[in-house]
Amino acid sequence: MSTLYVMIEIDGRLAAIDAADVQSVIEVGSIYPVPRAPGHIAGLTAMRSQSLTVIDCRKALGLPSQTVPERAPVVRVADHSYALMVDRVDDVLESRSEPAAVPGNFGADWQRAGRGMIETDRGPALLVNVEALIAGPRAKAA
Repeated sequence: MSTLYVMIEIDGRLAAIDAADVQSVIEVGSIYPVPRAPGHIAGLTAMRSQSLTVIDCRKALGLPSQTVPERAPVVRVADHSYALMVDRVDDVLESRSEPAAVPGNFGADWQRAGRGMIETDRGPALLVNVEALIAGPRAKAA
């Protein structure tokens, strides 16, 4: 049985979030900075008078930030909602395969944030571990 995924793009890579984990896709409005927040937290925004923490997924993967996207998927983890800033929200597609291991050439940050690779009508996609993106990049050794 195939699973539905919300297809996203980060740094030119096709990625997927389990559609069951996505509450909605919102138009990104104003983002208000949060003092002393980790660098991968872009700030706060609102959805139907509910505060959302905005996660800059590029920074969570150790990449430079880009402009605020038009749309962002909203996920709920541990009773808190997050808007995920990705380069692009694309479509909802079915997987054509069970998840397979993430290839080693993706790099450490992608390995940490990936739960596996799936095959879709658009080609292979990294299955994203949403909790890893919310946690942010690994601390660098001093």
